[in-house]
Amino acid sequence: MILIFLFVAACFLAYSNGANDNFKGVATLFGSGTTNYKKAISWATITTFSGSIAAIFLAEELVKNFSGKGLVPNELILNPTFAISIAIGAALTVIMATKMGMPISTTHSLVGALFGAGVMAIGFDFNFTKLGRTFLVPLIVSPLIAAVFSFIAYIIFRFFRKKLNITTKSGIYIPEKQESELIAISTNKMNAKVEISSTYVRRTIETYSGELLDISSQRILDNLHFLSAGIVSFARGLNDTPKIVGLLVIINTLNIKWGMIAVAITMALGGLINAKKVGITMSKKITSMNSGQGFTANIITGLLVTTASIHGLPVSTTHVSVGSIFGIGTVTKKADPKMISKILLSWVLTLPIAAILSGLMFLVLEQIS
Repeated sequence: MILIFLFVAACFLAYSNGANDNFKGVATLFGSGTTNYKKAISWATITTFSGSIAAIFLAEELVKNFSGKGLVPNELILNPTFAISIAIGAALTVIMATKMGMPISTTHSLVGALFGAGVMAIGFDFNFTKLGRTFLVPLIVSPLIAAVFSFIAYIIFRFFRKKLNITTKSGIYIPEKQESELIAISTNKMNAKVEISSTYVRRTIETYSGELLDISSQRILDNLHFLSAGIVSFARGLNDTPKIVGLLVIINTLNIKWGMIAVAITMALGGLINAKKVGITMSKKITSMNSGQGFTANIITGLLVTTASIHGLPVSTTHVSVGSIFGIGTVTKKADPKMISKILLSWVLTLPIAAILSGLMFLVLEQIS
């Protein structure tokens, strides 16, 4: 029964991860007006699922790292209560942030949960050195590297664009129709609800004029932008799936490959059902961008996350993606400092909240058992 509970807890974490993370790879597609939300999330689901399946063959090192191996004694790793506490603590942290539209890191949540449950179980025998070297350093450094790389890459791309006589032009973009809103009105005599009619939101975006090899430069860029978004989503599936599956290594009767598939499916459902709030934050609220800027941010994110996955480094796709988008916003001077400060605050709070929740969960489950 306890192993079934562990499997359910891991799937809950996968669902939360999908809800918070799945749209991040395609945020620039939606934010730049290259496509609408429905097409963006569909592309994200397909490519993320593909990355999750690829993780079966390419990301075994991450499975080992996120099982807790080396951080706590092996006998604790084989304790289902420990794994359940980690999964529930991290999942609750991520789903709460999702409901608030804050793009936090599932990786960061898992690290916090590993720490909280581990310290509650074994106290100061926890391997703090490995925690810092293997987990915290990549998490802190990766968004800074992403911001710097995207800053430099965009300047280089812009230089070559001008050399090729490809210019930008402004146009009016009309995105999806806004949802109708119901407003409750209360008086002394009656209560009523008034429906505000749906409207279209118009905004100005930049497109590219000019041709390369007799093909519209904007068309080429849009195709490359879709490809880059797919690369980011693929990399996210490759990087995140084994982290969650790492919690299932103690279920010896469950083949890891089947665990990967179960996590991949649940992650996809989370993205399809609950991704929109975080998607809006990533797409619209960090910085405005055009398709070229979005493409640049995606290329940097995809390269960094894929490289980290292959080398077993637990970087956060969220941190890298936000760092890349912020780097672009720094170049264009359109980044929103207030939104960035809110996101940074949510990142700071992620680890302690996950640690507290997982520690309490471990304490409760130990008392019950």
